[in-house]
Amino acid sequence: QVQLVESGGGLVQAGGSLRLSCAASGRTFSSNVMGWFRQAPGKESEFVAAMSLKGSNTDDADSVEGRLTISRDSAKNTVYLRMNSLKPEDTAVYYCAARPAGWYLRRQLEEYAYWGQGTQVTVSS
Repeated sequence: QVQLVESGGGLVQAGGSLRLSCAASGRTFSSNVMGWFRQAPGKESEFVAAMSLKGSNTDDADSVEGRLTISRDSAKNTVYLRMNSLKPEDTAVYYCAARPAGWYLRRQLEEYAYWGQGTQVTVSS
């Protein structure tokens, strides 16, 4: 099992920045890919970004236009989501997730077996 705990969400004005953190514990050596997803009120969950934990490969959704970037600190078993130039439409609960196995970056929710509890990000206009 892998446990994931997100932090760093909050209320920010449009144009502002936030950095979300996702601390992993447990059988972290079994997971090679971690990702961030988000779910806005009344909408389906949406892929945001993913990265390999054993290399430097990353993937992010076209919708974030390069404003949201994923990174990691392997020594801390922590993955980050840096969010710049935030817009009201970025308002959502953000979840980090880990794939149970495999090396490929994936955008589908069902490819991820471990999930954090989520952290709320609210962007005011």
